[in-house]
Amino acid sequence: MSQEKPRIAPYTHAAAGWGAIKYVALSLLRERVNGLNYRALFYQNQPNGFDCPGCAWPDREHASTFEFCENGVKAVAAETTSKRVTPEFLAANTVEALMKQTDFELEQHGRLSEPMVYDPQTDTYRPIAWDAAFALIGEQLRSLPSPDQAAFYTSGRASNEAAFLYQLFARAYGTNNFPDCSNMCHEATSRGLPFAVGVGKGTVTLQDFETADTLLLFGQNPATNHPRMLGELRECAKRGATLVSINPLRERGLERFTNPQSPVEMLTMSSTNICSVFVQPKLGGDFALIKGVAKRVLELDDEAVAANRERVLDLDFIASHTNGFEAFADDLRKEAWETIETESGVPREEIEGLALIYVRGKRVICTWGMGLTQHKHSVQTIQLLANLMMMRGNIGREGAGLCPIRGHSNVQGNRTVGIEEKPTQAFLDRLGSVFGFEPPREHGYDVVESIEAMRAGKVKVFIALGGNFAMASPDSEITWDALRSCDLTVHIATKLNRSHLIHGKAALILPTLGRTEIDMQGGVAQGVTVEDSVAMVHISYGMKQPATPALMSETAIVANMANATLGEDNIPWRWYAQDYSRIRDKIEAVVEGFEQYNARIAHPGGFHMRIAAREREWDTASGKAEFLVNPLVVDTPIRRAQARFGERAMVLMTTRSHDQYNTTIYALDDRYRGVFGQRRVVFINRDDLAMLGFKAGEWVDLTTVWDDGVERRAPGFLLVEYNIPRGCIGAYYPETNPLVPLDSVADVCNTPTSKSIPVLLHRTAAPVERVAA
Repeated sequence: MSQEKPRIAPYTHAAAGWGAIKYVALSLLRERVNGLNYRALFYQNQPNGFDCPGCAWPDREHASTFEFCENGVKAVAAETTSKRVTPEFLAANTVEALMKQTDFELEQHGRLSEPMVYDPQTDTYRPIAWDAAFALIGEQLRSLPSPDQAAFYTSGRASNEAAFLYQLFARAYGTNNFPDCSNMCHEATSRGLPFAVGVGKGTVTLQDFETADTLLLFGQNPATNHPRMLGELRECAKRGATLVSINPLRERGLERFTNPQSPVEMLTMSSTNICSVFVQPKLGGDFALIKGVAKRVLELDDEAVAANRERVLDLDFIASHTNGFEAFADDLRKEAWETIETESGVPREEIEGLALIYVRGKRVICTWGMGLTQHKHSVQTIQLLANLMMMRGNIGREGAGLCPIRGHSNVQGNRTVGIEEKPTQAFLDRLGSVFGFEPPREHGYDVVESIEAMRAGKVKVFIALGGNFAMASPDSEITWDALRSCDLTVHIATKLNRSHLIHGKAALILPTLGRTEIDMQGGVAQGVTVEDSVAMVHISYGMKQPATPALMSETAIVANMANATLGEDNIPWRWYAQDYSRIRDKIEAVVEGFEQYNARIAHPGGFHMRIAAREREWDTASGKAEFLVNPLVVDTPIRRAQARFGERAMVLMTTRSHDQYNTTIYALDDRYRGVFGQRRVVFINRDDLAMLGFKAGEWVDLTTVWDDGVERRAPGFLLVEYNIPRGCIGAYYPETNPLVPLDSVADVCNTPTSKSIPVLLHRTAAPVERVAA
């Protein structure tokens, strides 16, 4: 199905509504979803159905009539497509030829049908029997001088059962090398919050949104990344809650939303206004902005004391539940407003207005996405946000709390069940005790460290449980060279992607079942469990027949890899894979919070994992929530680039289009931002266009300003005038991932700083038109 001609056309409608219905239909047609598979949509996020393979937004008791959204339908359509990547297709297309196709074109070839092995003589993939594939993996792993020469990557799509067995396999093999997608998205949350409140997760449930009177939404675009969240925000707005969007881009989904499940709004072409206030900090300015809000809250409390009015601070909460407030208050008083304004990019009056909204709220929820987590000082920003919430006791009470919005459907659950390169000693003790072996104790490699280790020859085997590592990772050329230096790369996947073409000396593609497909083991349909953004764990059952008879479940693939590598004398891998309830029994024995696991997931909607901070119990060194003091740093790579190049140095954020999910490109439109039929665009402020001597519609190349002597260039981008702060630009990933230096990472958590890259723009000629297949 051809794409429309590239154009830029401002989108004036509300988010969702009839536009969403239209694009759902187009997606189903593009993927050639047959009539039987349409029925799968009605089982999405239902008690007797499957969990959406897309985002991690929670469901209400898994029992409402229709619980799917536009992007959820696109994810299901991509999985239930009738198109197949057959051995004949791969025999007719060399890796070199496939590399010339776009990521969208690769996605459109359909589902993988059989296990494949790379043939260097023909530069193609050819079929291989499952047993032979597992034997190759076992042979390669056993031949390594050290288990630490293998890395085990995990996508957030993997179920709790597959992820737990996967980490058990790698640790029984002897390594903690677990690079995973968390390292590239919410790692700042996972590493920052435990020091502040004792847990690296959110402290709210979905029910808290029913009573919150104020919501501060930091660095996120729900209409694209988790559209079902808009339904919840709509209900909050309709009952009078104040919603504030804090984001460099003013996103359409947070302005107006037409609920496709509301007959009145659909028939009357009406909509609901979501956010009443929009604050647009510059890229990397969130820390200074939040510090300014906290400083103003303290000033308002001082004014209340002077006027003998009710205090603004929650003194009882601070005294009973926190530690370190005086040092934090002292730090706030010393911070100059001029510095806060300069570093945030937000005028003082706007910051004071945001502070007033915050203190008027009695029950405040703060949500955030990767707009906060992919910066150099992201851990400090998350901790400062926790400080702000603690100032008024907005943690651990109804209708209030911290709410990180996770991306992929089980990225949080993977971490809970052990996908962690830095496991606690307590977890390893329990794992070793339950399974009768001594787990490795040294910390392993994260994503960036794994790439560095592959480049240095320290990792020779790379196994990926889902995902598209080559395109999700930073510094594309360096990442690709690292993967190609491996002796073996293994990718467990549902569809063809570029990572399968960036391969080691030996390479396997192992096709797996999707979330929508019936997973039969021993004649019994198996359910898999996931954990959503608010720590609800629920079970999911596939509803349709597998795309081909040759597909194997992720859990079964992991069990067979482990058996081929380690044998079954100590751990009966394939016995566990015959009945997933056996794996859940072992998760219960190893991981706190899974008591009566199999019984509790029988309840529609599953169960909520206990979050101690929600009950005002603090699993910190002091036993209290910690006010952590972090300075406002002004000597940053961005400032150094601006010192060299002045206003010409722009700050780039990478972002998704509306027609993609993570690295999966469903189509070439981003309609809410007015982009159609294309992806190589740069969003830029009109005043910056004038300052640089450009005009909208001209073409530029982007180069990174970095100090390692490596030229990083992304060619051929169309300039699009947009409402974005001065000095900031936005462009899609993975197209701009080549611009993110491997060593441009966040302090503490090592996350690539994909939202704050200093770049220069260079005029270039318009590219020769190329029509997508």
